[in-house]
Amino acid sequence: MNRQISQDNIIPKPSVPAPDIVRCAYMEIVVTDLAKSREFYVDVLGLHVTEEDENTIYLRSLEEFIHHNLVLRKGPIAAVAAFAYRVKSPAEVDAAEAYYKELGCRTERRKDGFTKGIGDSVRVEDPLGFPYEFFYETEHVERLTQRYDLYSAGELVRLDHFNQVTPDVPRGRKYLEDLGFRVSEDIQDSDGVTYAVWMHRKQTVHDTALTGGNGPRMHHVAFATHEKHNIIQICDKMGALRISDRIERGPGRHGVSNAFYLYILDPDGHRIEIYTQDYYTGDPDNPVVTWDVHDNQRRDWWGNPVVPSWYTEASLVLDLDGNPQPVIERTDASEMAVTVGADGFSYTRKDGADAEGFKLGAQV
Repeated sequence: MNRQISQDNIIPKPSVPAPDIVRCAYMEIVVTDLAKSREFYVDVLGLHVTEEDENTIYLRSLEEFIHHNLVLRKGPIAAVAAFAYRVKSPAEVDAAEAYYKELGCRTERRKDGFTKGIGDSVRVEDPLGFPYEFFYETEHVERLTQRYDLYSAGELVRLDHFNQVTPDVPRGRKYLEDLGFRVSEDIQDSDGVTYAVWMHRKQTVHDTALTGGNGPRMHHVAFATHEKHNIIQICDKMGALRISDRIERGPGRHGVSNAFYLYILDPDGHRIEIYTQDYYTGDPDNPVVTWDVHDNQRRDWWGNPVVPSWYTEASLVLDLDGNPQPVIERTDASEMAVTVGADGFSYTRKDGADAEGFKLGAQV
């Protein structure tokens, strides 16, 4: 079970209903060199430009019909300006505003939206310090699903999820559960300390995850491909372009989520995950999978090392005035701190087991 949350630290559940969230919809990030970022996201990764001007580029994935999944905005400090969620109806924007006002959070409402292509929406500085946005109204654009003339070998087809770094994962877990998110998987130790949790609104493993560490910061934003070979093509392309140093980790297979993955860094160091083949979570009794923090297969099913930067580096997030939120240190043991060796692993086998103790598909 989770480490008990101190009553002094708990985020109270508002008396008003939580907004009905459909899915993660887009992220707005600030980049310091728009031309370099365009080259990375458009020329290398193949995201599709909906529109652009001298300061902003609006991008979407192949199967998207709303205006954008990613906004690149030129600015002085690389950071994240918004984690945006689509809600089920226009009335749910009102619900989001009321919900966060009762929580005592700062909110800002714009009937014409904060970005092009998005209508009435509210942005909040949530209790964890993250800039969340909730919207329903959006401009519809061409869904490119059957534009095979545009389909690349490494095509990104959907925005899949966000990953947020926060110093108190149990506190954040309760807050997001109150907001209507459901848990699919988590990582704990024998004392019940939670190191990370995966939470969803759509019927996949997650729309967002909370990773324990110094925060609030953005760990990564993830786009899905159709198949594993699409991810391998991205690696081959980055190698051919002599930018393989931007490959931080992978390709590999996660234990958590079961997904095939790749982590790469954009020109400002924002982390992007390319992700495929997780599983359905839509049943009301979908079981929660709990991983032992010492199990080296939780992060990589094949037991490959996790580079230290993956645990320690992340992007700043902004308040509603565009200033970086202060980063608070995690006081509980971090996942990096409890691992053994520079590769971040401790055990695969149970105590006393050896290679002969393993049979295909089963662990002693």
